[in-house]
Amino acid sequence: MNETDVTVAGNIVNSPQRSRLPSGDSVTNFRMASTSRRFDRETQTWTDHRTFFVDVECWGELGGNVSHTLSKGDPVVVRGEIYTHEWDSEQGRRSRPQVRAAHVGPDLARGVADFRRSARAAVPAEEPGEDAPPAEDPYSGRSTDYIEGEGTLHQTDFDVSGDREAVPTPA
Repeated sequence: MNETDVTVAGNIVNSPQRSRLPSGDSVTNFRMASTSRRFDRETQTWTDHRTFFVDVECWGELGGNVSHTLSKGDPVVVRGEIYTHEWDSEQGRRSRPQVRAAHVGPDLARGVADFRRSARAAVPAEEPGEDAPPAEDPYSGRSTDYIEGEGTLHQTDFDVSGDREAVPTPA
């Protein structure tokens, strides 16, 4: 299949809205704006240039995480499939760009964030038997560097956010 994947960095321009469909699926939608900037040599300043507006749809668990985490005005990075949403209206055939997001996150070039893993639903335990498959590891194939309760890979001795005093690391 040929999909057109894009990455768009910008700001959320309306509050993310989560909806549950009759099928039971859930989707969160928001609109974002990405404004290019240009350096004006005459004034020696950066100026806003053109703005690209796009609607973003986030399905399932991603949508739930977006609706609980992000708000209007937040800087975000969105990666997903871009396509043209088309519909008929009283003015005739209409269309607009839309992204079906696979990944959404805060833009850490423009701020800081506190990340928490989502709680995963427990896999029902089966009675062990001769033909029972081995229990699946929920972290199989994933890095275990930051499993809840485990220490970090290394200690830091400074605070880059600048809002707290640095705490020295014991030797």
